[in-house]
Amino acid sequence: MRTIYLDHAATTAVDPRVLEAMLPVFTEVYGNASSMHHVGQAARKLVEEAREKVAKAIGAAPGEIYFTSGGTEADNLAVLGVAEAMASRKGKHLITTGIEHHAIFNSFAWLKENGFEISELPVDQFGMVNPADLEKAIRPDTILVSIMHANNEIGTIQPIAELGLICKAHKITFHVDAVQTVGHLPIDVNAMNIDLLSMSAHKFYGPKGVGALYLRRGVRIKPHLHGGEQEKGLRPGTENVPGIVGLGRAIEIAVAEMAEENAREAALRDQLIAGLLKIPDVRLNGHPTRRLSSNVNVSIAYIEGESILLSLDLQGICASSGSACASGSLEPSHVLLAIGLDHPTAHGSLRLTLGRENTAEDVDFVLQVMPEIVQRLRKMSPIYPENLRK
Repeated sequence: MRTIYLDHAATTAVDPRVLEAMLPVFTEVYGNASSMHHVGQAARKLVEEAREKVAKAIGAAPGEIYFTSGGTEADNLAVLGVAEAMASRKGKHLITTGIEHHAIFNSFAWLKENGFEISELPVDQFGMVNPADLEKAIRPDTILVSIMHANNEIGTIQPIAELGLICKAHKITFHVDAVQTVGHLPIDVNAMNIDLLSMSAHKFYGPKGVGALYLRRGVRIKPHLHGGEQEKGLRPGTENVPGIVGLGRAIEIAVAEMAEENAREAALRDQLIAGLLKIPDVRLNGHPTRRLSSNVNVSIAYIEGESILLSLDLQGICASSGSACASGSLEPSHVLLAIGLDHPTAHGSLRLTLGRENTAEDVDFVLQVMPEIVQRLRKMSPIYPENLRK
């Protein structure tokens, strides 16, 4: 049985070209990048080359890039670090949305438990934030706005440049969780008025366990790890040199191939959506046009998402019902509830995310097996209406 991997929003395979760049770092350039001797300085050189590649990809200066262990750490450092640095200077009010990844969602929940005030912007039925709502939510004591670039479940892309312009006009620090978009969408932190930006290498064919935070020069922030002076003391700890080299090479490849890959994936995405919507009582979640080229999210009425996933897996198809980071929860997706779905519909969601290795034949196979899977599961479902069973 062949495997059709359609869960690229959860993670991607390491690109062989990235692996090739990383391998010598494990055994040949293995020095501690903070060591003064030549073995350590050889590793330092690789770290700084990777920093330049990451900075170039998003229009930043190399000195504004800080390496982390991944997207969650970058998100936590941005939100908690800015909140703690600014609380005594300006106030304790922060703004976010109801569809953020749990790395942001739970950071804000922790801040709320510790005396900060949080305003949560609504989204429309497609998961879009209205910039006018941000303008209205801003107060004199607002210190941070954090809004994701594209949603990890439904793929909706936010008007980041417009939102950033509002923050800039009010002199409020603006953080963007771009874990799903770095390497997939063009990003220019200056043109988009972004002050902090989070990324994770394994979302664009780099290794797991490494990410980065862009921090605009002059933005106030406090560290959350305490140790040595690595990453200017903001993120202490011995550098993951192989991971950092992999991140640098992965982002270099992703940016170079972005336009061609987006066009190819968008064609497959549209083919997949059109086919799935031919099945009765299936609805598309997320924006119809302002969505990631790789993202398909549908709700299939009368059946549970998990039962669909298990049936697809038996056919060799790897998919998800939403964020992999929330797969241990029995609660319906907070993103799908925020866009207005009821609990049964949200429980019947399926996310298929395309990647470099997917082909039109993969999409054809999914569309070939899905109608039979849906029909079989609906016949077993206690909530499937009797008049539709015939």
